[in-house]
Amino acid sequence: MSDMEQRATEGTTKTEQGARPSNLPGGPTSHPGGPAAEPRARKVAAKKPQRRRGIAVNDPVGDMLTRLRNAIGARHDTVEIPTSRLKAEIARILKAEGYVAGVEPGGQNLVVRLKYSGKTSALTGIDRVSRPGRRVYATRDELPRVLGGLGTSIVSTSAGVMSGRQARRKGLGGEILANVW
Repeated sequence: MSDMEQRATEGTTKTEQGARPSNLPGGPTSHPGGPAAEPRARKVAAKKPQRRRGIAVNDPVGDMLTRLRNAIGARHDTVEIPTSRLKAEIARILKAEGYVAGVEPGGQNLVVRLKYSGKTSALTGIDRVSRPGRRVYATRDELPRVLGGLGTSIVSTSAGVMSGRQARRKGLGGEILANVW
């Protein structure tokens, strides 16, 4: 048998040096000259339960006010807002001033029940004053009167979050978060 015939019977596919016969483990696709590697069993990590994550928001208070504004425009009865202590305090002030019907903490979300008289909402307008890019502070004498006293400003003071009237009565100034009317 000639050298050529012998290679053909062994199953060699290449004639270059270091080629492996196809009948060996690893076959012709294994690394030339190297040992044939057997496939390793992969360890599969247990999957963690995925939490539902909301959208990253740079201005959570602005997001809350926008959700309230949109819910009123769509005439919804309730609106769900991701909860935080600051947002809960703002909602408490809105309820105390008569702009919303109720506030219910519900774990991850704060459920705010909106107040209507007929088709008109008790909350007709809400504006964010102090923003992350432009903070607005006022002393007790500079606290704004919203719509000549018909509206309410929400102020973050050293004694906590309160309405503009309460801050004026206590003689406190602070950051003006929002104006509501």
